[in-house]
Amino acid sequence: MTFFTLHYIEAHQNENQLLLMALMFIALATLIFFTILYLRDRFATKYRDLGIIALLFLFLLSGAQYQKYLKVNSQKSQTVQIIPFIKSVAQDEGVPPSDVWVNSEILKDGLIVRINSKDIDYQLNLNSDNNTYTLTQAHVIDHRVEVKN
Repeated sequence: MTFFTLHYIEAHQNENQLLLMALMFIALATLIFFTILYLRDRFATKYRDLGIIALLFLFLLSGAQYQKYLKVNSQKSQTVQIIPFIKSVAQDEGVPPSDVWVNSEILKDGLIVRINSKDIDYQLNLNSDNNTYTLTQAHVIDHRVEVKN
């Protein structure tokens, strides 16, 4: 079972999209370059064709970027909810937030919470508006744990 710490969740809230942005910039620069070459010599249609290929590549990367943007926004709104939950459990249990591990990066019913310093597992039961919760002691079958810090 994989557990996540508060530090891991906070650090991975904003995914790095630098590579995709760099590819979009390169595709845009290539498009501009081939457009200038085509406008200088309109009889050389190879530049027009290469420009069209660069434009299609730019559209493809833009679509991928937009899809990733929507996914990150959805994930961020769900991740924002789990950070106060971890801090609340830590305060209620009298342990530092780094000792509270969860098995999901989003707040959902049925989440397993592990208090590391006490070696106790709990199952989360949320009410309908996610404002209150109860923790019931859970017994996991597989005690092998991978922790992502």
